[in-house]
Amino acid sequence: MAANRGFTPVPWAAAGGDPPCHIVAAGGAAYGNLKARMEDIIKTEELGFDYIRRNENGEVECIVRAVDDVNISVKKGEFVVILGANGSGKSTLAKHLNALLKPTDGTVWVDGMDTAEDGLLWEVRRTAGMVFQNPDNQIIGQVVDEDVAFGPENLGVPGPELPGRVEESLKAVDIYGLKDSPTISLSGGQKQRVSIAGILAMHPTCIVLDEPTAMLDPAGRKEVMRALLALNDVEEITVIHITHNMDEAVNADRIIVMDHGKVALSGTPTQVFSRVEELLAYGLTVPDAVMLAYELRKAGIGIPEGIVTGPQLTEALINEYNH
Repeated sequence: MAANRGFTPVPWAAAGGDPPCHIVAAGGAAYGNLKARMEDIIKTEELGFDYIRRNENGEVECIVRAVDDVNISVKKGEFVVILGANGSGKSTLAKHLNALLKPTDGTVWVDGMDTAEDGLLWEVRRTAGMVFQNPDNQIIGQVVDEDVAFGPENLGVPGPELPGRVEESLKAVDIYGLKDSPTISLSGGQKQRVSIAGILAMHPTCIVLDEPTAMLDPAGRKEVMRALLALNDVEEITVIHITHNMDEAVNADRIIVMDHGKVALSGTPTQVFSRVEELLAYGLTVPDAVMLAYELRKAGIGIPEGIVTGPQLTEALINEYNH
């Protein structure tokens, strides 16, 4: 990983020193576990969450287990995609990674911080920024640069520093030319990139995105995915992308598949997409190239396993023809 790019991790961790006393208070064993956890930007341990519905008298009517015994870890600098059908628990899991929800059971760690500790709430959210499905619900300013400045300004960033943060964030998602544009005039893809820039301006080390392309047209989806891949590749920001769009997972470092609140599959895109029948059983599709390769193999054509992209399939078909 490259040296300091201007993004601010937890201060004591960046300095290589000891954690503050409220984290060490549990004793030496907890401190040892913390050192191990610092290799991960995100880690969940036996995470469980229940949605509880109550009647007008406050009595419990129904309890729905949305996340059940989830154990995942994400390394700093990874690009991880979390897939799942509707109701699989992927969005509920995402909200735990930014402390929008607190666990019913288990623990969520963000850069070594327990998200259940109230005193760490803002540091957790500063470390793991979150982008939602509908950019109109996240954009506040009437002009692009005003909107991007809103987050860091509310974190207490000094006024003279704000223009620099706005500029670097807008350039990172390739919309600096829109800085003076009214937000209402932007396309869906541009609005979503403004939302991402607003999070970047707060200098997170991780971005969690909950289906950010779900409401966009194909051009908008390409804009957002291109920006996310560049942020991960060039800026080395950890990206956790929740989606049900299979094509958006092809370039991930790792894929996690959720089903009925549990982790059903985990691995590289090649490993996960080789399990076509399981993915279909979980109510998911697979990329077109993967499905076509799968059907060709069933028909007896010698297409190798591990095909996930169109160019890979084309090359395999050419090789098969030449043989």
